[in-house]
Amino acid sequence: MAEGARVIVGVSGSVSSLAAVHRAVREAQRRGAELVPVAAWLPDDEPLRPLSELAHAARRRLDVIFDQAFGGYPAGLLLSPLVLRAEAGPALVAVADRPGDLLVVGAGRPGRVSRLRHGSVARYCRAHARCEVLVVPAADLLADLEHAVHGWAGPAAIR
Repeated sequence: MAEGARVIVGVSGSVSSLAAVHRAVREAQRRGAELVPVAAWLPDDEPLRPLSELAHAARRRLDVIFDQAFGGYPAGLLLSPLVLRAEAGPALVAVADRPGDLLVVGAGRPGRVSRLRHGSVARYCRAHARCEVLVVPAADLLADLEHAVHGWAGPAAIR
């Protein structure tokens, strides 16, 4: 493993977040880096739920996205999942605080109304991060899935 190399990935549960997780795992493997998946949450997400329940839901979001993407956390990687009570963009930039880090984020939801309502985590990270930022569009997930399907030899190959 490269000394101190880290790949930080934002995890929100969206399709573009799932694509970012796929890419972040590949980058961490390629670089021999620690993978730091980050789920950020704010109390005003659901004001009637206790804070401990919101933190637990954010942690569960990390587990679920890795279950969806890989059937669990990938073996052979040093993983340091983080759940932070903070806005996503500032939380990711704070974690990715080393010049050698790679910050991977999903491109976000399409549409002007959505960007106005939710802001753009990717835009915030590109503007404020002190490290390389890789923005992954949701379409990259489709390319990964197509590659996986075409690489599968089918039932005849299973013994």
